[in-house]
Amino acid sequence: MSLGFSIYAGTVDTEEETAKVAAPLSFPVAHSMTRADGNAIGAWWDERRDHIQPSEFILTKEGRVMASTYSNSPLGRMDPAETLTLMQALTS
Repeated sequence: MSLGFSIYAGTVDTEEETAKVAAPLSFPVAHSMTRADGNAIGAWWDERRDHIQPSEFILTKEGRVMASTYSNSPLGRMDPAETLTLMQALTS
């Protein structure tokens, strides 16, 4: 069943590192993201460790943020099953 949504991801990792992680995924993953890239998408940049932190967004086709999460650890990230439930509710 298709809900008509797309998934995109990005990371600060190199192209080679990203290729290993992205190989089994069914969506595109951008690599070598910079601070400017993070600022452009509204992500949170960790000053202490100088890298982008996990920042997840659900956007409308027009680019309006419907939901978002920001995390500075493995905790608090979007859970795929919960996100699917939210997307099903939003489209019903």
